[in-house]
Amino acid sequence: MSELRFVHLGFGPESVEYTQAWEEQRRVHAARFEDAIADTCLLLEHLPVYTAGRRTDPSERPLDGTPVVDVDRGGKITWHGPGQLVGYPIMKLPRPVDVVAHVRRLEEALIRTAAEFGLETTRVEGRSGVWVLGDPVEERPKIGGLSLDFDPRLTDDEFDARLNGPEYAPSNAGQRREDRKLAAIGIRVAKGVTMHGFAINVNPDSTWFDRIIPCGIRDAGVTSLSYELGREITIAEVLPVVEKHLKDVLERAELRPREIEHAAG
Repeated sequence: MSELRFVHLGFGPESVEYTQAWEEQRRVHAARFEDAIADTCLLLEHLPVYTAGRRTDPSERPLDGTPVVDVDRGGKITWHGPGQLVGYPIMKLPRPVDVVAHVRRLEEALIRTAAEFGLETTRVEGRSGVWVLGDPVEERPKIGGLSLDFDPRLTDDEFDARLNGPEYAPSNAGQRREDRKLAAIGIRVAKGVTMHGFAINVNPDSTWFDRIIPCGIRDAGVTSLSYELGREITIAEVLPVVEKHLKDVLERAELRPREIEHAAG
């Protein structure tokens, strides 16, 4: 695979407004499709914004009508903002495109990144992204004095954690010792070239996630490197580590087209 180049769009005071970065993605995507440039990963911080993928349900959006940008990626609703490192790898894949393999490679790079800081993370079956696993259910603290066997998030389709106090908030999943997402992944492939990508929580204000149902998952939460490690981690520290592992995983990948099974005729 060809060398992956990195472009820094803006961090901290130069954080990038979402639609501006989206437009830059489209420009780079077109250039990559035409082979005018090499595979390129845009790295940045966003100004605060909620974005919703194609599978987002209306009930998962902010209750107070906060604006949400609807985007053409997979996945559901999430938040981007200060303290979160966002990466948009724009890469040409062989056809037929194997989207799952691309997602797994991004997860691997982020798992290695967390490990370099001393945090063990993993994948969760059926839930994309990178996760910190919680304790077994029977060992978790009780919510509101009730056993988790009666957790209404799992038994009541109309229960909305956002209306029931901070004990159910996604940002407090660590206190509840539940599974919690460190990094989200949502991509789109158009003309064989990838768009969108990943967001890893470094040191954000995680309460932004409490206004939505992050990624449409009601029985888990979110976390950050700083929270899990109990010390302040900065974007500047994480940036070169993410780049190193993205290069190692993506440049060394043996890209193969997705195998298509043909029905016997």
